[in-house]
Amino acid sequence: MSPPSLLRSEPGTPGRDRAGRVAPLSQYVLKLTSRCDLACDHCYVYQHPDQSWRRQPHVMAPSTVSATARRIAEHAAAHRLGAVRVVLHGGEPLLAGADRLDATAAELRRRIEPVARLDLRMQSNGVLLTPAIADVLVAHDVKVGISFDGDLAANDRHRRHANGASSHAAVRRALALLRRPAYRPSYAGILCTVDLANDPVRVYEAVLAEQPPHVDFLLPHANWDRPPERGDGTATPYADWLLAVHRRWLADGRPVPIRLLESLLATAAGGASRTEAVGLGPADLVVVETDGTFEQVDSLKSAFDGAAATGLDVFRHRVDDAAAHPMIAVRQIGLAGLCATCRACPVVHRCGGGLFAHRYRSGNGFDNPSVYCADLRELIDAVSVPAAEPPDPPADALGPAVLDDLGTGYGSDDSVRQLVAVHQAMVRALLVALSPEAAVDPVAAPGWELLAALDVTAPDAVRTVLAHPFVRRWARSCRDAAEVDLAYLGCVAAAAAVHAGVEAELVVPVRDGLVNLPTLGAVALDTVDGDGSISVTADGFAVRAGRQRVAVRPGDAADPPGWRPVRRLPLGGHHLLLEDTDPYRDCYGLPVAPRLDRVTAERWTRRLERAVHRVGAESAGYAPGLRALLRAVVPLRPDPTGRQRSAAAGAAFGAVAVTPTPDDAALAVLLVHEVQHLKLDAVLDVADLFDRTDPRTLTVPWRDDPRPVEGALHGVYAHLAVADVWRTRPGPAAAAHHRRYRDWTVGALEALLGLGALTPTGDRFVRRMRETVDGWS
Repeated sequence: MSPPSLLRSEPGTPGRDRAGRVAPLSQYVLKLTSRCDLACDHCYVYQHPDQSWRRQPHVMAPSTVSATARRIAEHAAAHRLGAVRVVLHGGEPLLAGADRLDATAAELRRRIEPVARLDLRMQSNGVLLTPAIADVLVAHDVKVGISFDGDLAANDRHRRHANGASSHAAVRRALALLRRPAYRPSYAGILCTVDLANDPVRVYEAVLAEQPPHVDFLLPHANWDRPPERGDGTATPYADWLLAVHRRWLADGRPVPIRLLESLLATAAGGASRTEAVGLGPADLVVVETDGTFEQVDSLKSAFDGAAATGLDVFRHRVDDAAAHPMIAVRQIGLAGLCATCRACPVVHRCGGGLFAHRYRSGNGFDNPSVYCADLRELIDAVSVPAAEPPDPPADALGPAVLDDLGTGYGSDDSVRQLVAVHQAMVRALLVALSPEAAVDPVAAPGWELLAALDVTAPDAVRTVLAHPFVRRWARSCRDAAEVDLAYLGCVAAAAAVHAGVEAELVVPVRDGLVNLPTLGAVALDTVDGDGSISVTADGFAVRAGRQRVAVRPGDAADPPGWRPVRRLPLGGHHLLLEDTDPYRDCYGLPVAPRLDRVTAERWTRRLERAVHRVGAESAGYAPGLRALLRAVVPLRPDPTGRQRSAAAGAAFGAVAVTPTPDDAALAVLLVHEVQHLKLDAVLDVADLFDRTDPRTLTVPWRDDPRPVEGALHGVYAHLAVADVWRTRPGPAAAAHHRRYRDWTVGALEALLGLGALTPTGDRFVRRMRETVDGWS
């Protein structure tokens, strides 16, 4: 049935211009097989109204492949097309086997390449992918996309075998195969179907862990007769789901192209969409079934029985005949092919009416808005950043309320948790940036694969290790330094495996006689430098180098010779580490202490416990930041002058370094001071508080040398907190300290507000600090 919107096209036969020419088709889907080895309950081919697959041959015959190739070449030559895309599809195309795939690809290239460049692709569930098939794909330059819905629970919600068995492990094996250097050229990306029952961020993380070149998120096929599930009944649940992915994707620095989101960004800037799901670009595609019949886009099978049929085939009809079919033509005429509601919509040029199949309703066919109309509008309104270059995280990424809260100098539990999330996103973005090199490094690649797998099966273990301050420091040094220590990725992955209690075997580097496991400790070995190995089991782990072996069972009363565990104390739901083993802790410009002996370490932990308790008791406004952000304390060597020293580093977010202190009162002040620097570092990761191109400096009361704006901001934010701590302590000495730090803070605040280098967000942030100081009696 032709939709009424066809009556508004140009005079002449639908699908042809006034001269009788058709709009050419450049994309073809070849149903190489009509059966599948999975029984996904959301599949539009097998689980929706159109059941025509039952009448199709199981596999496309060679003669049908040849006829199809001839028709495509004929059409490309007649319309002088520079390139055409052919997608091998199904069913499951891998059921055809390596030999049939080889012959099909060869025939398509033989017929089409003389007249047009052939972009040959395949969409597969990946279950049957083998090295032999992958060799065929690489040999014929076939790019393969894999359907994968995320972590184990998410993927197996729908994507199972007919007997109910999981497909997750098999699909991940296929993805691992495509990541190998020999097969990476054929890895096109991942296609993931949205399901409201799945956590969007976990799905995104699971997909990202497979290092896809591209990702596409698809709305489940539905229409007005078969509307989509709405979860808890919210108005736009699919937009909410995708926007959660969008926020995380932006925070990660857009590490991988996501076709739907990038298309919305492109259309916001006046560019073209890269998907038929949105935008007004022509959907110039036709399907060829296994028996050679031309069909419309196969998602129409979700509408009604026979919805995709054309009555045409490759043996008796040309591609021009298919292009002139009214229901194919209507998808190429842009705005004129949409219903009146869509044509009047202010975002129609970005939405394009949504996917054609999603507009169907009994009675008036496809002359309707998408059944996802509200979701698309919400998504479009939210995704409005121009797409020229990956943007920096927006200045309001933390939200005005959170910035106002942190601007007071304090920070609620909710606010500092958002700073933790910023840090986690930064670490993951750094690791993703390293992944292309890591994936082809013979030592680092197994560690990367293990870490990616654990991120799906044991995400808490991975989060624990990635939260360690010096994992970020290592990853950043790999990005910025000339010497890149990719091998250390094995140590990071091994630590995560120990936390997860899963079996693993990895090569790990020996540096200065140590194998370091972040968050756990270090194993001392006779070998100075080189490669060792680690075996992890549910009970512990063993490190080997040469003939030496050190076995560790965490929790044993006595530590084995060579094992140097990190000392720890409970803090805010995690452990605060006394870090005197990590090789990346030396980043403060101050000499770090060597491994502490047992008596000294116990003295440090007791003092830290008392200092943390003291902050909670006398400076409660700073306790949430201390509990949530502080992950490690690095002992420094005593200062030769006897001065108390402390430091924090943005590259090692979550750690502070301090010299030995005489008492817990002094240590409490130092901890509050340095955690303020950590808080501001996290804010500056995502918020522009000042013009970073402004070279001016300003004089601050606590330094003789002029300070850049960022240095002054850090100083005033830390000194505000120190003044506040001394304000709550009794005695004339405390009062004198309070007055000095308060006066320093006030002077610096006035200088910052008068310089003119702050952004509007920065001006508001600094004025919030001034309000805090003014509120002290």
